[in-house]
Amino acid sequence: MINIPKVKLGIVAVSRDCFPIELSKKRSNAVVEACKKEKIEIFQVDTIVENEKDCLKALKELKDANVNALVVYLGNFGPEGPETILAQKFQGPTMYAAASEEAADGLIDGRGDAYCGMLNASYNLALRKLNPYISEYPIGTPNEIAHMISHFHQVAAVILGISKLKIFSFGPRPQDFLACNAPIKPLYDLGIEIMENSELDLFEAFNNHKEDSRIKDVVKEMEKELGEGNAYPGILERLAQYEITLKDWMENNLGASEYAVFANKCWPAFQTQFGMVPCYVNSRLASLGIPAACETDIYGALSEYIITCATEIPATLLDINNSVPEDMFNDNIKSFKGYKLNELFMGFHCGNTPKSCMKNAAMKYQRIMHRQLEPGKEPDITRGTLEGAIRPGDITLFRLQSTAGAQLRSYVAEGEVIDVNPNSFGGIGIFAIKDMARFYRYVLIGKRYPHHAGVAFKHIGKVLFDAMKMLGIEDISFNQPENMLYKNENPFK
Repeated sequence: MINIPKVKLGIVAVSRDCFPIELSKKRSNAVVEACKKEKIEIFQVDTIVENEKDCLKALKELKDANVNALVVYLGNFGPEGPETILAQKFQGPTMYAAASEEAADGLIDGRGDAYCGMLNASYNLALRKLNPYISEYPIGTPNEIAHMISHFHQVAAVILGISKLKIFSFGPRPQDFLACNAPIKPLYDLGIEIMENSELDLFEAFNNHKEDSRIKDVVKEMEKELGEGNAYPGILERLAQYEITLKDWMENNLGASEYAVFANKCWPAFQTQFGMVPCYVNSRLASLGIPAACETDIYGALSEYIITCATEIPATLLDINNSVPEDMFNDNIKSFKGYKLNELFMGFHCGNTPKSCMKNAAMKYQRIMHRQLEPGKEPDITRGTLEGAIRPGDITLFRLQSTAGAQLRSYVAEGEVIDVNPNSFGGIGIFAIKDMARFYRYVLIGKRYPHHAGVAFKHIGKVLFDAMKMLGIEDISFNQPENMLYKNENPFK
């Protein structure tokens, strides 16, 4: 997968000068060994930081080794000034953790007091307005610290990806989907670049690729990927032309950024002018790690990208779309494993989900657009969707969104896709999330979220929640159990 950062971890041990430096050396070595056993690659800085000069030496070692995510390890109490200057001067996400004591017979000359040292470190970090990753319980044995570092690796990927991301959008956000329209100022607050373009810019670039020699090769790739699902081979040339157009736009306009996503207007004028539905291309780009959100959903594209960085597998963007009929629920009651009917919903989109995330998939046409644009005719300009049942298994719903008042908020909810035929069209599946009805009412509706949700095809809630905290998002919602009332929830049931 391309377009996501490669995290290179580094670890710096710190030591307060009135404690034995050997304690930090020994304990840091043990953490690195534990990481090796867990197959976690990490660069160990030779310099043990006791003072500010040591801090500068350590920073040079980190820079020379191209480390982009730092673990500051308190092998003993640690010097609160130099150890927090490390995070202040280091250009990347930082984690803090501390050593637990090993044995009862080492509590005279071998006591490190790192439990206490983390308190001083946290206070000094706050003075510097720094927000590093600190585990729920950041004191541990070497094996426990290695586990924390593994988690931090995924969180760091999100932070690094966002810090070097550029969002390309084409066209105004649609009138009938104002929920997708949100202020872009918070993107700059996160360090994200955005390049908003007219649909005419995209149309011109598309037309300039009409005779592109690469089209034939891309068509062959598409034919191979679709296999027996290649129901409309006549549309592949237009789709290939569009895919090449977007890839070239990204390469030619990335500028100072390293990664990019797209948020493109996709209907209804798109079909009449471009002559196809772009969904299949969006699915292919998502498979590469380049989410391309439809309906000019800028924050939807960002949410997909955050998921992709966290999981290193493709994500998708779906409508939280329709309820599950009661007869379907009753006929498949064993498959729903104790879920209530109102904890189920269908996640749907026209055909943008990567083929690898689907149980079955085939090239089809967009039925809703066809009714409007080609009624009673054989599908032509409405061809281009990738449709089928979304594969069953674990999922996480996620979205980062700006309010109308330019405040960032987010939600995370883990669940699953049930292996029951949704008996409908599009890329679609039956989703199950505990306490979904209340989450739907008091988070999605209550906090005015749009209809699009980013979907991760694994349980990744902990990573996404911690990444949002590192980004400074204060409002992070989740599907609260019944004994935990939402704000403004009526307690009289």
